[in-house]
Amino acid sequence: MKALLELHYLQNFAPSNLNRDDTGSPKDAFFGGTRRLRISSQSFKRAMRQDFGGRQLLRPDEIGVRTKRAHEAIAELLAGEGRTEEQRRAAAELALGGLGLPVKDGKNQYLLFLGRDELQRVADIINSNWAEFQAAAPTPEEGGKKKASKKAALSGDLGKQLAGALNGSKAVDVALFGRMLADLPDKNADAAAQVAHAISTHALRERQYDFYTAVDDLKPEDNAGADMLGTVEFASATVYRYACIDLGKLLENLQGDRELLKRGLRAFLYASVFAAPTGKQNTFAAHNLPGLMVQVVRRNTSPRNLANAFEKGVRAEGGGGYLAPSVAALAGEMDWQNGVFGDAGAARFVAREGGHAVFGEAMPDVAALIDATVADALNALEA
Repeated sequence: MKALLELHYLQNFAPSNLNRDDTGSPKDAFFGGTRRLRISSQSFKRAMRQDFGGRQLLRPDEIGVRTKRAHEAIAELLAGEGRTEEQRRAAAELALGGLGLPVKDGKNQYLLFLGRDELQRVADIINSNWAEFQAAAPTPEEGGKKKASKKAALSGDLGKQLAGALNGSKAVDVALFGRMLADLPDKNADAAAQVAHAISTHALRERQYDFYTAVDDLKPEDNAGADMLGTVEFASATVYRYACIDLGKLLENLQGDRELLKRGLRAFLYASVFAAPTGKQNTFAAHNLPGLMVQVVRRNTSPRNLANAFEKGVRAEGGGGYLAPSVAALAGEMDWQNGVFGDAGAARFVAREGGHAVFGEAMPDVAALIDATVADALNALEA
């Protein structure tokens, strides 16, 4: 039976430009007939992956790496006495070529999302077959054109070993967010987590611009005026954030490792609260944490995004801001959906103000909320 973990957050962001489009403007979207601030799911997921590495709930080999330079990472793992950097890089490039992921002009053709454990397994295979890799590697005189053809010199058994190195990773971020390897479709991973684009709960009525100037500290005193000027667009809003994890799929992606699942969930939940996109933060420092965090574990039902609570944008009546009416609107939508579709699940929350009974059990702080949610998730998997 399917067990789901859902997150429903409301978060104020002060004037900022956390996630911008190709023109430098804050991303937006139309919803309910009005323009809303939008912060992409990709930007949140990257911020969360970075939080995984800094929080130390996961070991380095339990986190993936997204890169066009996988051969460099493998080459570093091959360091040893008597091995030159050129030899190590050539061996790493041969291994990736043997996997159908060739290196051209110092990079892979596209970003690869690989677990560090997978990179280590490739390095271990090279280490165990170092002589064969050296024999197959092109000499400097043969040049780059020969390099691609030399992959055929690797034995069939070695090719099978390399293919097996990518047969699943225990990298938590790969398990959560999935991956697509265009040249190795059988090595793709279906994501266990779905993350929605955050949208403002209210309409954005106008674009705002900061006109900035900078002055040359060393210019003559009698030379008045700015030496650089420009504009940067920004916005502020209360946003609704939603994410959902298929707990059974996550356990499957982690190869049944329940202890890693538990730590992975904790890492994900902490990152969901504390991680945010970093666009232009040196300019705006909009380090604003959520004002409402609702976490729900349910079984035998479909996911429920509650964004329809804001199909009609809320209004900041009486100068009271957007958070309180957003909380009320979210509570109304959750109450309606629970009544119509059933299965309210095990819900818990932390609220700055205006907590509602429909959000479940009020928790005193983030740590208690996460502890309880992880326990609920593990119980749902056991049921």
